[in-house]
Amino acid sequence: MSRARQRPGEVPELWSRILASGAVAASVGWAGGRLSGAGPLTVGTVSGAVAGGLGLRPEKVALGPVLGAAVGGAFEVRDRAADPAVVAGTSVVAFRVLSALLFRDAQISMLAERVPAEDLPFVVPLESRSRYVGTGYVRELAGVLGGSYTADAADVGIVASLDSLAGPEFDPAQVDPLVREFYEHTTRFTLDIVPEWRLWVRPGYLLYRNLLARPLGQASVPMNQREAQRGIRSRIDTITAPGEDVVAVRGWIRSFTDNDEPIYVGIYTTYRHEERGYVSVGFPLPQASFTATLAPMARPGGGLILTSRSELTHPGHYLTYVDAETRELTTAAVEGFAEQLDVYLDDGELRAEHAFWIFGFPFMVLHYRMHRKG
Repeated sequence: MSRARQRPGEVPELWSRILASGAVAASVGWAGGRLSGAGPLTVGTVSGAVAGGLGLRPEKVALGPVLGAAVGGAFEVRDRAADPAVVAGTSVVAFRVLSALLFRDAQISMLAERVPAEDLPFVVPLESRSRYVGTGYVRELAGVLGGSYTADAADVGIVASLDSLAGPEFDPAQVDPLVREFYEHTTRFTLDIVPEWRLWVRPGYLLYRNLLARPLGQASVPMNQREAQRGIRSRIDTITAPGEDVVAVRGWIRSFTDNDEPIYVGIYTTYRHEERGYVSVGFPLPQASFTATLAPMARPGGGLILTSRSELTHPGHYLTYVDAETRELTTAAVEGFAEQLDVYLDDGELRAEHAFWIFGFPFMVLHYRMHRKG
């Protein structure tokens, strides 16, 4: 019924998504129960833990197994031989309903389903067509898009001009010339980085890095200053559209100097909406893209702040699946993630602080020092 009323590009209603997740849990619970012989308490606890883990938010992660155990325990008291499909489905539906009532400020929410890219200007719709992103991503992308590919382009920036970001809260004329030069001619500078991690996030990040980031060749930040001392190589690969002299794609690639292991591969773009300019950075993933859209703000002393912590509609983080055939986008807004990049001058030296938050908790700051090459 929900699908019948659903308009093109519209996300299914919440009740429909809850029932769908319950149906999926029921089938998985049935298979797991048959294979393991687990009782209702175990099936309910595991089902709730998985549902809570998928919610990502710390409160949901904690609630999931507790509620699942309560539902499974109730089934076990009533009937030790209860169907595991019913137990799993009930546990997940109960968790989803209670979560919707308790946590009204959604940290991840579906934004659009199967819409053309032009409907979502704040998303960078460039995915990886293989399981590994790596430092050769822009070269592989050029083979798909066509155009002229330039590796480690000379004298190019992550943005063509700061003037494209002008708006009510930001006047590019007030930016210090050295800050402007860094953005418009990024390859003139070397970067030193000192990561500062909160202790509570280190174990989870270590697991994420080894199981996901390194195998993907994407978003693998140094764990500590000792690792950062391996050196950071910064370069921009570009793609120029066929028959044009204008750079169409700017891929800022950061890797370790000693073995070129990827740290970040980001596609930097700018666009304008309602008299404001924005920076959107797309981080390619297999058949998907994670986009950070940031709003510019003036900083005293000629600095520049790019932030997703804004009351405006577009700034934020978006996880997007790209249909390989139709190029349509299915996008979720990751509202629990936030970041802010602060570039400024300190005694004539160029510095930057790149801060990150998850679910409102600060978890990392990257401290940058930028110096002109040579």
